[in-house]
Amino acid sequence: MADEKSADTGRDTLATAGEFDVIDRLMAGRVQPDAVALGPGDDAAVVLAGDGRTAVSTDMLVQGRHFRLDWSTPHDVGRKAIAQNAADIEAMGGRATAFVVALGAPAETATAAAVELADGLWEEAARLGAGIVGGDLVHAPVWVVSVTVLGDLDGRAPVRRDGARAGDTVAVVGDLGRSAAGYSLWNKGIDQYADLRRRHLVPEPPYGQGAVAAEAGATAMTDVSDGLLADLGHIATASGVTIDLSSDALGGDCAAVAQAAAAVGVDTLDWVLGGGEDHALVATFPEGPPPGWRVIGRVVAGPAQVLVDGARWTGNPGWQSFD
Repeated sequence: MADEKSADTGRDTLATAGEFDVIDRLMAGRVQPDAVALGPGDDAAVVLAGDGRTAVSTDMLVQGRHFRLDWSTPHDVGRKAIAQNAADIEAMGGRATAFVVALGAPAETATAAAVELADGLWEEAARLGAGIVGGDLVHAPVWVVSVTVLGDLDGRAPVRRDGARAGDTVAVVGDLGRSAAGYSLWNKGIDQYADLRRRHLVPEPPYGQGAVAAEAGATAMTDVSDGLLADLGHIATASGVTIDLSSDALGGDCAAVAQAAAAVGVDTLDWVLGGGEDHALVATFPEGPPPGWRVIGRVVAGPAQVLVDGARWTGNPGWQSFD
């Protein structure tokens, strides 16, 4: 394996164990939830969709781009991979029921590291009452973890990005800026603020709140994966509206990362507005948001744009996949 944390003697690697033996180890002892009618072992799994519709999303994590194995354990990577995919289903107002995971890794990867990854995948899936129902294992020059998530809308209409209307309030549930703070701390080798460093490795989406928002009449919703401004920009564009955020309403998030920001030398709002990977949920509501959500802005008539205190933000614009 290409990192110090999971180096082994070469006696038990993906190459020496073989694909099917490793897969058997990854699945041994796993218990599927009731939504899985047929788990791994055949050419495809069968997952129940009580709603009659299935919400589907997919995401990919590439070593060196989305995670570093000298920062994260394989267990951390597994949890992160599930969390970021589950958040996409939450953002539609649904709940994740099953995941399909493909792993690409070098042949010299320790088999134990692959099992540790699977343990992380299963631990995070269990928080949702979901299971891992299949996937693939292939040789790759670095670790690549590709996850597809299936979700159930439980009879509700999906909450899309194009429903925001002038007069709606903008509200968020979950934390902002923590992952960006953690990344900066890791990147600069600052060993303080362990909680923020941890939040970069394993995000904490507000599971269950997507359905709460849908029940409360959310008109548009997304998760904060690329940054609050960037992700609200998708809602503004799809809905053809202006979203105006209040920096004062984001004061709690700024305060939570203020000491770390001072240590790194950045503006707290750069992390709170531009930092992604917290996977908080942000939505628009025709009236007040449900309990647990906090109002951070409003939707007004105007061109598709996101403003901060009535002006364009000139700081960190958010994550760009091909920068």
